Amino acid sequence: MTEFKHFINGAYCGSESGKTFENRNPVDNSLLGLVHEGGKSEINAAVAAAKAALTGPWGKLTQANRLALLHKVADRINERFEEFLVAECLDTGKPRSLASHIDIPRGAANFKTLSDTLINEATESFNMDTPDGTGALNFGFRKPKGVIAVISPWNLPLLLMTWKVGPALACGNTVVVKPSEETPATTTLLGEVMNECGVPPGVFNVVHGLGPNSAGEYLTQHPDVDGITFTGETRTGEAIMRAASVGLRNISLECGGKNPAIVFADCDMDKAIEGTMRSAFANCGQVCLGTERVYVERPIFDEFVSRLTDAAKELKLGVPEEDGVNMGPLVSLEHKDKVLSYYKLAVEEGAKVHLGGGVPKMGGELDQGAWVEPTIWTGLSENSRTVKEEIFGPCCHIQPFDTEQEAIDMANATVYGLAAAVWTETTAKAIRVSQELDVGIAWVNSWFLRDLRTAFGGAKQSGIGREGGNHSLEFYTELKNICIKM
Repeated sequence: MTEFKHFINGAYCGSESGKTFENRNPVDNSLLGLVHEGGKSEINAAVAAAKAALTGPWGKLTQANRLALLHKVADRINERFEEFLVAECLDTGKPRSLASHIDIPRGAANFKTLSDTLINEATESFNMDTPDGTGALNFGFRKPKGVIAVISPWNLPLLLMTWKVGPALACGNTVVVKPSEETPATTTLLGEVMNECGVPPGVFNVVHGLGPNSAGEYLTQHPDVDGITFTGETRTGEAIMRAASVGLRNISLECGGKNPAIVFADCDMDKAIEGTMRSAFANCGQVCLGTERVYVERPIFDEFVSRLTDAAKELKLGVPEEDGVNMGPLVSLEHKDKVLSYYKLAVEEGAKVHLGGGVPKMGGELDQGAWVEPTIWTGLSENSRTVKEEIFGPCCHIQPFDTEQEAIDMANATVYGLAAAVWTETTAKAIRVSQELDVGIAWVNSWFLRDLRTAFGGAKQSGIGREGGNHSLEFYTELKNICIKM
C-alpha cells in the first residue's frame, strides 16, 4: 500500500490534520493506497511557496534556461515512462495500449510542444505621433500572471494536468495543482521528476484533496492565487467562477459536453464507423470530447446502426496489461453507479437497446470493479434526459435526420458546446455545417486530431476561455503596454 503525499516547496509532506482518503483500483476495487487530504494549512503553504518562487531563482531564469528545464522534465518523464504508465493504469484502469500511446507520451510532450510554441510568439509595437512632433513608441511586454491554480480531471490525469502546467511554467508562472481525488498517482510522481531536473522549490506544488470544504475550495478561494484553470463538470466550473469573482481572478474553464456527430449519406462509411467507434467508446467513453449523440441521414441510418453495433461487439474488455484489450472499467464505483442510472433511465424513457445496457460478467475479483457494457440506443425523444444530459460513459444514442438544417438544429439543441464531428465527402457541406455548429472545435472526417497550436475550449456551458498556442499566452501572462516618449 502506498501513501500519496502533498508536494510543497520541493518536498513531500503529509497533512497537518492527519486526514486521508482511499485510492482504489477500478479494475477490482482493491486498495491502492491512502491519499493525504489537504486543508487550509497545506493550501496556504503551497500558495506561499509558489508566490515566493516567483521572485526567487525561478523568476531570475532567462527564458532559454527556463524552457531548457522544461525540456529536461519532458525527457525525464519519458525516461521513467514505465513508472508513469503503471501509475496511470492503476489509477484509471485504462488499457496499457491506450495509456502508452496517448496519456504518457502526450503528457510529456506538453512540456516541449507548448513551450516551443510560446517562445516564438511576438508582441505588438506602434509608433505614434505627438503634438510636439517627436513621437512616441509603444510596445507590448508580457509578464507571468503569477500563481496559477491547476485543477485537473481524472479521465486523462497526466495529459490534462501537464496541458495546463506546461504553458503556465513556460510563461514563468508557478503552480499549485489539485489533481482529482480519483487519480493522484502521476501528479504526485511528477514532483520527483521536478526535483531530479533541478526545477526550483515552490515552482510546482501538489495538494491532494476533495472539492467543497477541502483543498479544491480552499485553493480557488485563496487571495494570492492569480489565475485558475480547470477541466471538469460544469457544476464545479460554476462554483470556481463564483470563487474567482472575489478578487477578479482570471479563469479558464473547460467543462461538460454532450457532443454530437453528424453523419451524412455521402460519407465514407468505413471512416465514419471507425471514427464514431473511437469517439463513443475510447477510454470507456470518459473523454470530454467524446460523442454521445449521433445523427445519421435517413438513407444510411439502418446500415450505420447495424455496422456500429457489430463493431462495438468486437470491443474487448479486460485488465490493462492483457493483450488485445481496448476497453477498461470506468474510473470508480461511484461513476459506475451514475452511468448505470442512465442505462436504466434510457430504457424507462423508451430506448431500443441495440447493445449492452448493463454490467458484464468479468469473473472473480474483477466483478468487484467498475465495469459497464458498451451501449448503443435508438428511439429516444430529443427531449429525453438521456439525450440531453452528459453521461460520460461508453454509450451513444443514434437518431435519423432528413435535412441538413434538421441535423444542425438537433446538434445545437443543447446547453453544451464543446466539440462535434461531421462526416461527409462534400467539402462545401463540411465547411458550411461546421461553421453553423455551436462548438469550440468541429472535426471533419476525423476525431481527436489535436494541433496544440490551435485554440481549444468550449462554447455555452462547456467553458470559458481558450488555451493552446498563442491563446495560452493570453491566459498565462499579463500583457502591458510600455509607452516611451521620444
